[in-house]
Amino acid sequence: MSASTPATTIDTLQPVELADGVEIHLRVAGPAVRSVAWLIDLLIFVGVLMLWGLIAGLISNVVGEGIGNGLFLLGLFLVAWFYNVFFEMGARAATPGQRVVKIKVVSVSGAPVRLPQSLIRNLLRVIDFMPAAYLFGLICCLFTRRFQRLGDLVADTVVVYDDAKPAEPAAIQVNAEPHPPSQMLNRAEQAAILQFLERAPHWSDARKMELSDLLEPLTDRKGLGGLTRVCSMGLWLQKGGRK
Repeated sequence: MSASTPATTIDTLQPVELADGVEIHLRVAGPAVRSVAWLIDLLIFVGVLMLWGLIAGLISNVVGEGIGNGLFLLGLFLVAWFYNVFFEMGARAATPGQRVVKIKVVSVSGAPVRLPQSLIRNLLRVIDFMPAAYLFGLICCLFTRRFQRLGDLVADTVVVYDDAKPAEPAAIQVNAEPHPPSQMLNRAEQAAILQFLERAPHWSDARKMELSDLLEPLTDRKGLGGLTRVCSMGLWLQKGGRK
């Protein structure tokens, strides 16, 4: 592949081939934009700790220095280890810094990140941070096609741009509401439905019907009913499996 092709540029659309030969495309975020998000989160982290330090200091004046110091250390532990997990498990799957630069964390399949994945990728931050300033993580990002640090590789996650427009126009047209599938979906099936929902606004009604009919084994119906069912399942998956 030549150096001038889009696949070799920073922050570009990357194909991901899943089981059963299904291929999805994710617009992955590179080290530059992720560094900006990290700096913003670092400022928030420092600000929160300063505020908590003041509160712990006031508590120390009332109940004793030992308890105040203990509370400060507890707060430090919780923020340091679970700040990212808390926000990644939210509806937007992104920390405040990531929201500013419009990126988020997802599974490699394109599905919302799950709690075990978020815990793994963030526990491994301590390795990615080594020897300082995320140097090891930066090297991993530069030498992996989807800019994944070690935590992402182990957790099977990727950081992508959150600029894809939700398929509200298609959902409104077919009066779809988030609804869980009637059967357990594997990663490839989840990815296929999410990709359908993302691209549907750019297709004609006939094309939507044609493609949704191909998913009849999952929807148990064709035509408008099948299209509505696909959009409903897609909206449910977009919300992380919540109505």
